[in-house]
Amino acid sequence: MLNSFNTQIERFEAFFSGVAFEPHRHDTYAVGRTLAGVHCFNYRGEKRTSLPGNTIVLHPDELHDGEAGTNDGFHYRIMYIEPCALQAVLGGRTLPYIKGGVSTDPRLHAATEFLMNDLQTAHEQLEEEDIVFELANVLSAVAGHKRGRVAYDYNAAEKAREYIHYSLDSQITLDDLALVSGREKWSLSRDFRALYGTSPYRYLTMRRLSFVKHYLIQGYSLSYASVSAGFNDQSHMTNHFKKAFGLTPTQWLSRFKKG
Repeated sequence: MLNSFNTQIERFEAFFSGVAFEPHRHDTYAVGRTLAGVHCFNYRGEKRTSLPGNTIVLHPDELHDGEAGTNDGFHYRIMYIEPCALQAVLGGRTLPYIKGGVSTDPRLHAATEFLMNDLQTAHEQLEEEDIVFELANVLSAVAGHKRGRVAYDYNAAEKAREYIHYSLDSQITLDDLALVSGREKWSLSRDFRALYGTSPYRYLTMRRLSFVKHYLIQGYSLSYASVSAGFNDQSHMTNHFKKAFGLTPTQWLSRFKKG
């Protein structure tokens, strides 16, 4: 079952037995709660285990998979939140990293309590903003960050990010982003990765994949969705889709409809 607050936050609930996801990565944070069973996954070179009540926090662009730790399977709810949503609160501070990807910290448990709501529960915009504000600050605190001077050019990186959103169907180069942001391109690339958790190209790819999802839900064909979202062809899109979500577009759409 899947539910979206807005274009920056997406919630997902599922029960899995056996292998849930093949190794994949995405450019969002994945912040979730294990509801029942044992949820195992490989993350940063080690096997991690999340038990009921634990909070899962996967950093953007980190390879991970998912499987049940017992024959009983596992049940969880998770949200995917874009780093730019957190950066609106953090204001240029480095993205927080939660060691090991699993936490028992009560502050994180409280900040993600809304995950216990049914996914059909509607959220007003102000409520969503409160959720993002609280989560950003709690993640930063749990990660051990202290407020200090801004080490990166947030304004330049944000200009580049906005340009990407307006140019999804174009062939964007780092030189283009440097021009619109007024920042030397390699410094911009470094800042973008630090502030948004992924490279400019992967950010562009994930925005295009969001459009693919939209087109598929509306009933358009894979080929139409691929080209309309800015990919070269269906094969190009499918390759990126599976790398990002651990599922083919057809598999993803089937699970979405079942929800």
